[in-house]
Amino acid sequence: MTTPSIDTLIAARKARWQSFYDLSSPLRYLLLVNDADLLPPRPLPNLDLKKERIEWAWLVYQQRLQALEWLDDDRIPFLDVYTGTEIFAEAFGCPVQRSDDKMPFALPCVHSAAEAARLSVPDFGATPLALLFEIADELRRRAGVPALLRLPDIQTPLDIVALIWDKQTFYPALLEAPEAVLELAEKVRELLTAFLDAWFARYGREFIAHYPDYYMPSGLTFSEDEVGAVSPRVFERLFLPELEFFARRYGGLGMHCCAHARHQWPGFLRIPNLKLVNFVQPQAVLQAAEPFFAARAAQMHNWDPMPDFAAGPQGFALAGHHVFMSAASDRAAAIALARDFRQLWQPL
Repeated sequence: MTTPSIDTLIAARKARWQSFYDLSSPLRYLLLVNDADLLPPRPLPNLDLKKERIEWAWLVYQQRLQALEWLDDDRIPFLDVYTGTEIFAEAFGCPVQRSDDKMPFALPCVHSAAEAARLSVPDFGATPLALLFEIADELRRRAGVPALLRLPDIQTPLDIVALIWDKQTFYPALLEAPEAVLELAEKVRELLTAFLDAWFARYGREFIAHYPDYYMPSGLTFSEDEVGAVSPRVFERLFLPELEFFARRYGGLGMHCCAHARHQWPGFLRIPNLKLVNFVQPQAVLQAAEPFFAARAAQMHNWDPMPDFAAGPQGFALAGHHVFMSAASDRAAAIALARDFRQLWQPL
């Protein structure tokens, strides 16, 4: 029997994802085996570690290409241009706390509406954001144009404003000076869209999400966490319009939210072109999310513990389309996990 080529295997996995996103499709379950324990240690995304970041990403890409031949999950190998949450706040002039053992994070540089008004929109090519293109260019040069890239960590404009603006004055400003907050959010949106337009023009519209690492044929994925601290009214007035903007500009949207934001679920349903939601919450909350979002978007939650695969779908009732992540400590465990999943959750 002829062994399928790498290109054939990747094309088949992309086709599965595309079918999965059609909520009328009988293909309702996908699996990503979390291979973190099988990968080499990752360098921190510090500015002086460009070479180390490239070599790590290249090694992991090669490793995952090889895994296509022995691991039958739904992961698509990708070139990992990973970052922390600091990148867009840093572009606006925020200092960044970096160390040798922790992820970098931005420190606020705005404490008032007057300071926010003084910020101008930077040219991303003149900021550390340019380094991400340098890393992506080198990885693409090695791998070839068809190779997928992982999208850098993207937050919504207001979430980025919440990094730029000191929290002690940011939250009061949402109510007392919303026009100043929105003015800064518009500047962030201008930078973000310039960056994303250049990224998609250079590397194509399909990509792997920053977190979790699911495949998107097109669109945009983002983190939305500040909504956990505001009311549904504030979400509708300030947050939803920018999400509608990105839905119009880029199409399908995928959202990660690790905030306690159940009160925003009805508002989330109003996000246009919502393709997938990921929540990091207790089991009871995730179980409630299943029927709530089943008719609107696929789901890929951080279950802890994971559903018992041995029970199959009937043993763990699910209302919609789901991507499961489950860890394997070694190659044999990963193979067994994928085999059980195919037999019980995706019977031929």
